[in-house]
Amino acid sequence: MTETIPHDLIIIGGGPGGYTAGIYAQRAALKTVLIEKGIPGGQLNNTDEVENWPGTEKISGSELAMKFSQHAAAYGLEVMNREVVGVEPGLGHHTVTLDNGETLATHAVILATGGSPKKLGIPGEDQYYGRGVSYCAVCDGFFFRDKTVVVVGGGDSALEESLYLAKLARRVYVAHRRDAFRAGMILQKRVLHEKRITVLWNTVLAEIQADAQGVNGVITRNTQDGATSTLATDGVFVFIGFEPNNSLVPAGTRMNANGYVIADDKCETNTPGIFAIGDLKEKYAKQIVTAAADGCTAALAAAHYVESKKAGS
Repeated sequence: MTETIPHDLIIIGGGPGGYTAGIYAQRAALKTVLIEKGIPGGQLNNTDEVENWPGTEKISGSELAMKFSQHAAAYGLEVMNREVVGVEPGLGHHTVTLDNGETLATHAVILATGGSPKKLGIPGEDQYYGRGVSYCAVCDGFFFRDKTVVVVGGGDSALEESLYLAKLARRVYVAHRRDAFRAGMILQKRVLHEKRITVLWNTVLAEIQADAQGVNGVITRNTQDGATSTLATDGVFVFIGFEPNNSLVPAGTRMNANGYVIADDKCETNTPGIFAIGDLKEKYAKQIVTAAADGCTAALAAAHYVESKKAGS
């Protein structure tokens, strides 16, 4: 049954963008609920250290996530711990359906669903997930203390996680398909000067191998000459980017070829009253600070949209 009195705004996703939107929505006196199926902060909780949040030289991802949540709570933001299974646009209001069958009416929706780690798509990856294959060094690094691991990727996340794993593991191999990293220069210098890290340039993984105890090796392939070799390892950590979590994006909403939502400078999609922010939205840089900026922009735009809608009703 759909509620008779709609919310002004429903925010789906409790990452940096979602919580920032919630804070600004509360400041704008919108009747708002933030719905998050997991823990506050989203992917932020999988980050060991954040060193580029303005005003804070260094803070753990989980601590920053907690601060977002506490800040929003101080403004009285309602947070619902449920999973959203559907978003249906409407002329009078939009409808958000929860996993328990409940439906909520709202004038505006901010989609802050973020992204999920991309997979390599090679033999052994799915089979040995949780038995040596991981997409989160902060979550699983402890289990590889004094062991050997392979990190796949060449961006900021891959290098950040490699440095974190180097604090725990005996040896860290970084396999990158090119001959130069895409990460920031500070991270590159740290990785190249870390004695426990060995970089495997022009290298991709072709297969992940395991025994009864879990992962015990990988087959690598050189991207230049195609040569293959076997490397013994106890674990494989994959950081090759993210895919947008776009399953809740309403039909007819414009997306690019990679599945990212196309929105204007107000973060509004081509469906009036539906906004997209953070890693779900097509944009140049995907950072905590840009997700928060999106949240601010979308909430301010949503407040204007709701005000106009109520004035015209």
